[in-house]
Amino acid sequence: MRILTLFLLILCIPCQAKNPFVEQFDKNGDGKLSKEEIPPPARRIFEKVDTNGDGFVTPEEDDTFRKSRGKGNNRGRARNSPVAKPNHENVRYGEHERHVYDLWLAKSKSPAPLVIYYHGGGFRAGDKGSIKPQLLTALLQEGISVAAANYRLSSSAPFPAQMHDSAKALQHIRLNAKKYNIDPERIAATGGSAGGHISLWLAFHDDMANPESKEPIDQQSTRLTTAAVTGAQSSIDPRYIQKLFNTDQVNLAVVQLFGMKGPEDIDNKKFHPLFEEASPLNHLTRDDVPVLAYYNQANEKLPPNSSGRAHIHHPKFGIVLKEKMKKAGLECELLLREDHPREPIDKFISFFVEKLGKGSQ
Repeated sequence: MRILTLFLLILCIPCQAKNPFVEQFDKNGDGKLSKEEIPPPARRIFEKVDTNGDGFVTPEEDDTFRKSRGKGNNRGRARNSPVAKPNHENVRYGEHERHVYDLWLAKSKSPAPLVIYYHGGGFRAGDKGSIKPQLLTALLQEGISVAAANYRLSSSAPFPAQMHDSAKALQHIRLNAKKYNIDPERIAATGGSAGGHISLWLAFHDDMANPESKEPIDQQSTRLTTAAVTGAQSSIDPRYIQKLFNTDQVNLAVVQLFGMKGPEDIDNKKFHPLFEEASPLNHLTRDDVPVLAYYNQANEKLPPNSSGRAHIHHPKFGIVLKEKMKKAGLECELLLREDHPREPIDKFISFFVEKLGKGSQ
């Protein structure tokens, strides 16, 4: 408790900066904190604050942590709250408590395009409330509606629950497209880390619609128009990842995603079909959609046997993605931290506008 109290006190240091904690301890000025930059007594709860598991604490993660503890100043809380309440909140698309999504409707006379956000968190944490206010606001201003969906976490259901839930949320929106004034032919996905992985999986996976089903929701298409992702894994197959990064390590989030007992289970053949099915690269074909992929981890060679936390968001995932998409004749816009130290929200917006168009005012 003493460590937790110290961390919360640090978070609440009076300061005129937008985020006092990050501003004070951000030694290299990259806008986020590594574990080494955080004061030693607080490092033991670093993973609780780093909700997407990328090895850094961002201002958004800092503010979300303070908000969850009922701490912090009102400025940070307001800055990270959506500018408007969803038009439809916690819409149910299934029976599980996490089968819900929020929906913000753009003002449009004709059916508007839609971007659906899937949250990060290593498939074992996170929530739809983590959608970036800047992204939400900008999309609505362009006449693009926005949804943010939850899905079951790996602690309650292993793969393929996360991907299938995300597809079902998309199908539910399509089923109600007329009600929401949404164009079912112009739907994109976005997200970071696990949410980016889900977005890529949906972008490349064959249509999961079942036209013979008696359930109208199952008859809806799961195909996307495009996807724009941050720090996404183009493959989640631990065997592929070990070869890609010359490591014998396995990220614990990957272990839990597949319901393995431990890293040693990657040699268990019963998991191999799951590894392959879960990896977006394995589904990529020439008829797939354009993608924008951004990586905020430096494009540096990692030492042998790097930890899962060190390589799970590496831009090498984006580099191999772009190479394979190029061979298939597909567009992949790859953005790296070296050119964009902060997440280029403006690039995401222009990409979505180009691929989806706008609603009509």
